[in-house]
Amino acid sequence: MSCENLIIKMLGLQNVLIADIKETENSINIYLFSKPKPTKCAHCEKITSYVHDYRLQVIKDIPYANKHIYLYLKKLRYHCPHCKKHFYESYPFIPKYHRITSKVFSSIIHCCRDKQSFKDIAVKHNVSSSTVIRAFELVNHYNKPPLPNVLGIDEFKGNTGYEKYQLILTDIEGKKVNNILPTRKKTDIITYFKQYSKEERQNVKYFVMDMWNDYKDIAWLFPNAEIIVDKYHYVRQVYWALDNVRKKVQKKFPKEKRLHFKHCKKMLWKEFDRLTDDNKITVRLMLDQHEDLYQAWMLKELFISYRKAETRAKAEKEMLEWLLTAEEINLPEFSDCVKAFHNWSKYINNSVEYGYTNGFTEGINNKIKVIKRIAFGYRNFNHFRNRILLNCA
Repeated sequence: MSCENLIIKMLGLQNVLIADIKETENSINIYLFSKPKPTKCAHCEKITSYVHDYRLQVIKDIPYANKHIYLYLKKLRYHCPHCKKHFYESYPFIPKYHRITSKVFSSIIHCCRDKQSFKDIAVKHNVSSSTVIRAFELVNHYNKPPLPNVLGIDEFKGNTGYEKYQLILTDIEGKKVNNILPTRKKTDIITYFKQYSKEERQNVKYFVMDMWNDYKDIAWLFPNAEIIVDKYHYVRQVYWALDNVRKKVQKKFPKEKRLHFKHCKKMLWKEFDRLTDDNKITVRLMLDQHEDLYQAWMLKELFISYRKAETRAKAEKEMLEWLLTAEEINLPEFSDCVKAFHNWSKYINNSVEYGYTNGFTEGINNKIKVIKRIAFGYRNFNHFRNRILLNCA
């Protein structure tokens, strides 16, 4: 294979020949031309080989070796003797009405899947930010995907489209983002799901959410779904309450002892049976310092026992015992936790029985924060939505 043919193949060029290559400090300039041949008229579709004139067009290609590549294409303009009109020869490596190659378009879309801002992608490809955005807008994302069997729902702080919070819907079983909604308002969520027929909504078997009443209020849209409270949102309440008791107790101690309690707080959180012998001694000494701390720690241990329940019946029994014990001890720090467990016990027990969590959804929320931070925020909701869907596909 000749050097010329090798370059043409590497650049993905078709129907052209290389006239010259000139290299400068910052660029590689490749001069291309094509030979006249019988061509179908773009207007009447009859064959012609009459050349009317030529036009030199500068086309940007993907940079190579930190140098910009410019293709100087001597385009043919044909004359059709049948319809008396003129038309340019088409080239498969150049999209119509563009001055960049198809490879640049593909590379831009590929880079949009990574954690890069539009400006960084534009600099990398030697184009403007608006060109990157126009290419990105060509990616079509389906606005009404099918509902999954296990539907996760959560909000995130997007600050875009004049709304502070946006909503994410996930397919927890398939580990995919289902959709991004512009608002978390209950009326807007109901309007969105009403687009689906009752038969489609009946396919949702599990509805995983946090302990927000608006989510529970829309669960009627999925008549066959079991509501599941994500375990992170109720487990953390027990640990927050325990830590608040620890903070209250240690305030009465001198500085050195306060710091010791602070540094050992994770020992209090961990299940006692999983601690080392030395850590068990440390925890016992800490619990001996105050009765409230011991009672709070005991409630945490009872809660861990509840989380290990293997059946629904056992989980319900353990939950009832935990609530009765917490009410009897009556620590102020646990009052909100006890109230939440009373209100949501049915759905908390569902999480023990069925085992689904919103862990995947929370992971996507963290990824969304990175996307948002790299771009310094998004004003256009559609750009934000499509960027999330493209990154999380």
